[in-house]
Amino acid sequence: MTAPELYFHLRKILEKNKIESSQFEAMCITEHIFGVRLQKLLLDKSPASAEQVVNANNIAYRRSQGEPLQYLLGRWEFYGLEFFVGEGVLIPRQDTETLVDTVISMELKESPQILDLCSGSGCIGITLCKNIKNADVTAVEISEKAVGYINKNIKHNNADMKVLVGDVLNEKTADGFYDIDVIVCNPPYLTAEDMRLLQKEVTYEPEKALFGGEDGLDFYRKITSIWKKTLKDGGILAYEIGIGQENDVIKILEDNSFTNIKTVADLCGVTRVVYGCSTWRITDG
Repeated sequence: MTAPELYFHLRKILEKNKIESSQFEAMCITEHIFGVRLQKLLLDKSPASAEQVVNANNIAYRRSQGEPLQYLLGRWEFYGLEFFVGEGVLIPRQDTETLVDTVISMELKESPQILDLCSGSGCIGITLCKNIKNADVTAVEISEKAVGYINKNIKHNNADMKVLVGDVLNEKTADGFYDIDVIVCNPPYLTAEDMRLLQKEVTYEPEKALFGGEDGLDFYRKITSIWKKTLKDGGILAYEIGIGQENDVIKILEDNSFTNIKTVADLCGVTRVVYGCSTWRITDG
């Protein structure tokens, strides 16, 4: 079986098992197996090894059973960078690139201090490190598995980012930070109803990284209250949000003395980011 034949074989398997993006996923698996871009592979008539065929079929079978493609490949692209992912860490998604774009486009001072809360794989913080000159970024994450991936991804992407193992919902974790310029956070924000309706592949991801309480807003309430005092006056708190959560998150920011609150939509026109400026020192004294 040649590389092109293997690609079409994988595509048929995925199509038969009703994987919606079967063409794209067959391409990803083929490229992963051969370590070469598909365009080059389709011109290659040399045979695949028996091991390559077995490995490719195994990935296609497990994907057909509902396992996330990203976990099966062990890595995924985010904002043009490659990140290691696997069981126990949230998969980087294109939706989150809107949050990164929002922060990168801000007129920040030179060498801004940035916190990446609920860091997961570290994709947000590492991407900001690579795209904001002299950014001083610290990732805060409670999961030991996720921290392992963060450290691996820091090394893989040659990023100068610090990591703190800590609970973002514990005030003591925030006590070590002061005069922060920007806090970015993609917190768990799925509601109880969302969790009951999850697609099968999403059920493989850690529940703690998905479930945001009955109404999906628990982390927004607690993080805003706890971490606002780590921001300098005028510092930015920027959240990724779930679909339809913008008004609730805006209200949470307003109740915590944030002003100049804005929303940002993703490429599909869905509001994905809410951010505001801290004025708690002026308002609360």
